[in-house]
Order: sequence, then structure tokens, then C-alpha cells
Amino acid sequence: MFNKKKNLLSLEENNEPVISIITNDFDDGDCSISEKDLKDELPVLPLRNTIIFPGTSMPISVARKKSLKLVRSVNRQRGKYVALVCQKDAENEEPEIGDLYSIGVIGEIIRVIELPDEDNVTVIFQGKKRFRLTELTQNEPFLKGHYEIREGVPVAKHDTEYKALLDSIRDLTIQMLRMYGEPPKEFIQRLKSENASSLLVNYCCSNLPVPAIEKQALLEIDDEKERAYRLLVILNRENQMMEMKLNIQMKTREELNQQQKEYFLQQQIKTIQDELGGNPQQADLEEFKERAQKKKWSKDVAEAFEKEMSKLERLHPQSPDYSTQYTYIETLLDLPWGEYTKDNFNLKNAQKVLDQDHFGLEKVKERIIEHLAVLKLKGDLKSPIICLYGPPGVGKTSLGKSVAKALNRNYVRVSFGGLHDESEIRGHRRTYIGAMPGRIIQNILKAGSSNPVFVLDEIDKIGSDFKGDPSSALLEVLDPEQNSAFHDNYLNIDYDLSKVMFLATANNLSTISQPLLDRMELIDVSGYIIEEKIEIARRHLIPKQLENHGLEGNAIDIPKKTIEKVVENYTRESGVRELDKKLAKIMRKLARKVASEEDYKKVIDPEDLHEYLGAVEYTRDLYQGNQYAGVVTGLAWTSVGGEILFIETSLSKGKGGKLTLTGNLGDVMKESAVLAMEYLHSHHKELGIDEKIFENWNVHVHVPEGAIPKDGPSAGITMVTSLASAFTQQKVKTNLAMTGEITLRGKVLPVGGIREKILAAKRAGIKEIILCKENKKNIDEIKPLYLKGLTFHYVDDIRQVLDIALLKEKVKHPLDLTVEERKESN
Repeated sequence: MFNKKKNLLSLEENNEPVISIITNDFDDGDCSISEKDLKDELPVLPLRNTIIFPGTSMPISVARKKSLKLVRSVNRQRGKYVALVCQKDAENEEPEIGDLYSIGVIGEIIRVIELPDEDNVTVIFQGKKRFRLTELTQNEPFLKGHYEIREGVPVAKHDTEYKALLDSIRDLTIQMLRMYGEPPKEFIQRLKSENASSLLVNYCCSNLPVPAIEKQALLEIDDEKERAYRLLVILNRENQMMEMKLNIQMKTREELNQQQKEYFLQQQIKTIQDELGGNPQQADLEEFKERAQKKKWSKDVAEAFEKEMSKLERLHPQSPDYSTQYTYIETLLDLPWGEYTKDNFNLKNAQKVLDQDHFGLEKVKERIIEHLAVLKLKGDLKSPIICLYGPPGVGKTSLGKSVAKALNRNYVRVSFGGLHDESEIRGHRRTYIGAMPGRIIQNILKAGSSNPVFVLDEIDKIGSDFKGDPSSALLEVLDPEQNSAFHDNYLNIDYDLSKVMFLATANNLSTISQPLLDRMELIDVSGYIIEEKIEIARRHLIPKQLENHGLEGNAIDIPKKTIEKVVENYTRESGVRELDKKLAKIMRKLARKVASEEDYKKVIDPEDLHEYLGAVEYTRDLYQGNQYAGVVTGLAWTSVGGEILFIETSLSKGKGGKLTLTGNLGDVMKESAVLAMEYLHSHHKELGIDEKIFENWNVHVHVPEGAIPKDGPSAGITMVTSLASAFTQQKVKTNLAMTGEITLRGKVLPVGGIREKILAAKRAGIKEIILCKENKKNIDEIKPLYLKGLTFHYVDDIRQVLDIALLKEKVKHPLDLTVEERKESN
């Protein structure tokens, strides 16, 4: 049995622990002594705080010189008996007869264990008989003395009271052992044996967790039954004391949770690091202070930093607020306060960079160059907020990179698509868990300078809900008069955004709030014409796709005619995103042939496109002539560019006054048809139209491709011309197209999308175009190259349109609009 307390352990020379061992079963322990081996005097071994009882064995560590001589001398003899007595004072090195208890136990040396390089030996003794020491007869080289055997008073063989006493001792012993920990099962089984023996009492006495003086008192009791009663009293007392201790411990014990464990571990690590001379927290604080000395921030920011730094120094590293404060200060230090990149004022270089990266977009390029020129002359200019709006795929976003490259500024981009939370712009207050700066400050951190080119992508896709309106939060960001002191909730310090060049992009201005629109300079990026798309494909898209597909630059040649066919017959868009996909499809098929080592044509002709791209997906309308009355060519603008539009009018005999409109027309376009009808009706005399036609003929106006929705006022003059041609049965001038809005008074108003419409007309083979006089300014902005072969007629009244569009010649087989009327009159 291994004892758990110091009191349970026997100590000898060096106060080393020893283990009480019972070698035999409790009912047949051998305590007999051979009489011939006993002498009148025995060697006396003084013990420190150790009591051995008859029938038990115990290892004793022997270290005193006299004791070592005693053990070695006795071990050489036949009868290895030693008188074992306990000292009254364990500190006495030279005990006399008065320093020893008189009652002891004769012990037999079972085994002597000597270890190399050790100054002591371990001796296992087995207790045999009690004795009383009468006198010491020898002091050197070790103690010897006379003794008397002290027999005990045995218990009657069938004493049931003694048996019950032993059962109580056994139960209390097991209970006490379990309070110290779970004892070995084999030992418990031996204790629970029904066999009764005084050895059980002696064994329990030997291992009691009590001082040696109490054990000595038990040893001195002659009557075994009385010793058992005394043992039971002590066991009861010790059990009660143990229970009280356990109860107190349970009441005062605090369960250490994971956080406390981590705290203690961190404290130990901190202590170790302090001993080694390196505290990481202190090192971080010193680094923060060094970085702060190099910052170019204002006095107010410096004071705020010092205040926050003092808070951090007062916080314990294990405090939950420490990491929050640490992150905040780190953010302050990472921000580029007063740090600016140097702008490149070389206007020729800037123009060169913009032209290399983007073909077309002349207005945008011109605006950037103007900004650079003013900045170069003045040296300080609040950056304008430019908003590029137009259809997808025209290069609005990628233009930001080119602008940054031209200005030699850092580039950052943030997409506002689907943004609903105002905190994404202004940041979260530090009182919230996981607080962080808004996207504006986050991207300034990413840029590393306070004057980057900042692209606000998809600004028209911002939403609003119960979390706030992000577009309202952007008002301060995008106002040059306010953004010099932009307030982020996380920073809680004003930050200067006035040197940032914001470049917003949008597809639809109608979804942007009016206050936000007022703060931006709008630039229309309406799309590319075919000629521009061809150049973009040759200069940018084809080289990029060759590289992306692992092909060499001379692996294939795509002529302009082939690219033009791809644009016209396989794409329908304002930008070049779909064109890029089609070119990628060509490259994939080409890459397969190259990888398979197949022969292929290096020059892709237009007729070869069916092999690479399949059947034609789109067809363009071409001018169809003027053989029929009431068919007029108009010009329309769509999200994918300009288109020609045919408007057809037919008359049918009926009650008259009925106007039918078909072709999936919008409300505005329907109103244009009604306006045209009313104008012709009210001016029929001036235009030579018989009034009775309106009373006896029904009118049907149709715009082909009825599956495609059509709307807008641009077809106003086309509607008037179509109706007038039908009513007069006059031919319309060949190769003529027109666009313009009309009023009830016959005035022609300007319309938009002129460039796209003009180019669509040119592709369709149109030679002459009728426009409002106010649209002449739009024509002047188009490159002369794109206007070659076109004649423009500028008008401001519908009569001018009809004079130009309608010929005096009637169509073949004209309707006789008056013959039926004559028959009825006859």
C-alpha cells in the first residue's frame, strides 16, 4: 500500500519515504523467532518517526555511520535480528537510552539493497516480537542493549465482539483509503477477507496517518482487543477529519474554465519571457511609439493617438478590450496620414498611356488630360468626382487602372453591387464586437497613399433597407467641399479624402439618388462603333486571348473583315465583353488543333467562322428600297448600339378613324403615332390629303420584329412620313433614313444616341439622313472618317421632312382612295 500523506510514510535517516508492506496473509503471518538465534543483547537501531508493528514489513533507509556498521555487521551473521526502537526526537544524531522509547519491535533483516555511488542503503525489516529495552550495553561502533520480550494478551478464539471490531476497522480503513484515492483492487480484496487476525490491526496501526507518538502508544498496549478498540477510535477520528477537509475543499473550490487556464498559461509564458528579457507586449508598444514618431499626421491626430496609447498601456494583455484597442491603434498607424504619391504631369505621356490601354472613349480621356493640366498649373486642385455611365462591357472599370497608371497614382477599387448596410461605408463603432472601418478607409489602407485613384464600381446597384441608406452615406465622400474631413465611425477621427480621385461607374442613372448625382460629373460612355471594336480586338483582345490559351503571337491571323463579321453576326452589345468571349472560343478550338498537331489555316476568313463559332446568331437589317407606299426607314438607339427601324403603314376600307398599332411598342412610341395621325389630319389641306380618307379608311401602323420591345420619341418624324406616304401613295426617297421627335404643332425636336444611329445607318447602306437642327452639334463631335459618304438634312419643321422625304412620283399600283367614295355618292 502506498500512503498519500507524509504522516503515513515512515522516515529514517534522511527523512526518505518508506513503504509498509504486509508479506503474508493476515491470518497466517509468521511472527515467530528462533530462540537459538536470539542473544542476551541485540544491536539497537534508532528510527526517526517510524514505528514497526509485529507481522509487518517495511523498508528503512539507513544513512548514519553507526547504523550502516550495524546493518553490515548483522547481515553477515546467521540470525539477522535487530532491536528497532523509535527516537523521541528525530533530530538527535547520538541518542542515549533516555532519548529512545522503551517499547520496540525485534525486526529481522529480510534484504539489504545497496546502490552504487550512494551513501546509504535500504534495508527491508520484518517485525517479529515486541520488547522492552532495559539498558544500553554498547555505544561503539553501534548501539547494543539488553531487552525483555513483551508478550501481548491474546483474544479468545471465538470472540464475536472482536470479529465485529475487526470488520469495523476494515471498513473504516477502506473508506479512508478511498478518500486518498482508489486503492489497488487486490489489496481491497485482502482487507475484506473474512479471516480475522491481529495482523490486520497491526497493519492498520503501522499505516495510520497520525504522528509517531500515537503509533507508539498503540504499540505499547499489551491487550490486543484494547489495541483494536483504540485503533477504531483513531480511525473514526481521522475519517471524520478527512470528511470535514473534503467538504471544506468542495465548498471553496473554484472550477478553472478554459479562459482561466489560458490566463495562467499566458502568465507563465510572460514570466518566462520576462526572465529571458523579451516581453512581446512591451516590444509591440515600443514599436507603436517609434512608428508614431515617423507619421506625418496633424496635431489633433497625434493627441488622439497618445490618448488611445495610454489606454492600451493600462489594459492587461489578457483583457478582452486589449485586442480591440490594439487593432484600433494598429489601424491608425497603418493609415497613410499625409502620405501622397507624386503625380506625373507629363500630359503627352498620360495621353499615350490612355490611348494604349483604351481605344476610343475620347471624352473621358480629354477630361483626364484637362484635370492633369489644371493640377499642373495650380498645384492644388480638389479632385473631381467623375461618373462614367453607360452599358456593360465598354471598359468603365478598367479605365480606372489606366487613369491611375497615367497619373502615377495607386489604384483601388470597391464594388457597391448589392450593398445595403450604411456601416459598410462609414464603418462600425468600436463598441460592437468585430468592429472595423468602412470600405472607404479599408481601401485607403490598401492603397498605402492618401491620393489614389479610387474606383467606385456599380454605384447604381446600391440598395437600402432597415440598416440604413449607403448612398446617403456616400454624399460626404463624394462632395469635394466636405470630404476633406470624412468621418468614419470606427476611426472617430476626421480623414482627408480631398486628394483622392474618385471615379464612379454606373449602368443606369435612374436608380441613383438626385443628391448623389449632383455631386458627380457625368460622362457618357455610350459604347463602341464597329470600327472601334475591330481596333480593340486587334490591339488588345486577340493578343490577350493568344496569351491566355498558350498560343504564340503568329499562330493565327484574323483579318479585319473576319472581326467585323464576328461583331455583326455573333455579338449584339455596346461593349466588347461578348466579342472577347467569341474570340476566346476561336482560340480554344485553335489550341486543340495545335495541341493535336493538326494542320490548320493560319488566316481565318469570314467564311471559316462557321467552323469556329457555328451558325450566324444575329443579322443586321439592310435598306429594302421604296417600292411600297408607307414604308419608311427610321433610326433607333438600343442598349447594344444603333439599329435601323422600318415603319410600315397600310390602309384598309372601313368606317374610318381607327388607328391600329402593332410591333410591341411602348407608350411613348404609341403617342408619337397618335401625334403623327392628328398632325396629318389637322393639316390635310396643306399637305394635299383628302379629308374623307380619315373617315372611310382604317390605318394600321406596324414596326417589324414584334418580339423586341420598342419605345422612345425618336420615331416621331418617321411615323409622320410613313402615314403621309400611305395617304398620298407617294414614293419615299431612296436610301433615306430619319430620326427626331415631333410636337402637335409640327416642330421637330432633337433626340439622343446620334453617333450610334449614324453608324447603324451607314452599315445599312443609307446615304441621306434627316435630323433636327439641334442635333448638328452631335454630328460635329463625330470623327469625319465615320461620316464619309453620308448627307445630312437638318430640319426644324415636319413640312421640311415631308418635302425632302416624299417624291412626286406615285408607287406602282397605288390605291385609289376616292373611287369607293364616288360610287357611294352616285
